[in-house]
Amino acid sequence: MTELEPGWRLSDDPKVTIAAENVRLRYRVQRTERPTLRSFASRKAVTGPVLRGVTLAAREGEMVGLVGLNGSGKSSLLRVLAGLQPATSGTVVASAQPQLLGVSAALVPDLSGEENIWLGTLAMGMTPDDAYFAKERIEELARLGEAIKQPMRTYSSGMAARLRFAISVAADPEILMIDEALSTGDASFAERAKEAMQGLIARAGTVFLVSHAAQTIEDMCTRALWLDNGTLIADGPADEVATMYRYYAHSIALGKDDAAKKALVSATSAHPPLFSNT
Repeated sequence: MTELEPGWRLSDDPKVTIAAENVRLRYRVQRTERPTLRSFASRKAVTGPVLRGVTLAAREGEMVGLVGLNGSGKSSLLRVLAGLQPATSGTVVASAQPQLLGVSAALVPDLSGEENIWLGTLAMGMTPDDAYFAKERIEELARLGEAIKQPMRTYSSGMAARLRFAISVAADPEILMIDEALSTGDASFAERAKEAMQGLIARAGTVFLVSHAAQTIEDMCTRALWLDNGTLIADGPADEVATMYRYYAHSIALGKDDAAKKALVSATSAHPPLFSNT
């Protein structure tokens, strides 16, 4: 992934922090072929598209939601934008290194939450002094109580998610990417998380949020991207795109395929991708 020159602009609008042009991604997996009377079972490599020419740009102060059914390519796009998954073709440029929520690789289950705060913040590049001053802020956002002194392996998935989120936003990354991190079932934490992300955006950051819940995107984001089968279907105001996607997903759930197809066409017409390859 290439970094943009400082202050790089497409126009007089707020600075573009990340842009992708015609990004394509194909997966390669091994498929087992059934044995026949004349041969044993064999494995064959097959490929398939995950992202089909996605082009987009995001600017300072935007919180961009990604919606789409399972397998639509949301998480794959996030990983490509973050530089964790190389695209098969296409270009991604960024003004700073995007941070994908989840310092999980740096955290150690056998260490306490308190110890993992130090480990996680230092792993993100914070100085010891910065980590010291961030610790109280992280503990307040995660609100694990006395559990902060217990090993992380004793935490529920929700507790671990809250701690990972709190550590990630403490570094004030210019570009933050969150993949279903708020699905903790904790309304109080969701509100605190929303405030934390609004604070990040106010400090000229850009946030990407992947969620299966259209309501979450509508409530928390300023803009939404709708992916379907690896294709960017719509790009527009979060409330409008989320409403259209909700109708589409509901139609799919009820087996109303014709209504779902019409919803896709309508969404593409109403909110076509803001940037094209032409």
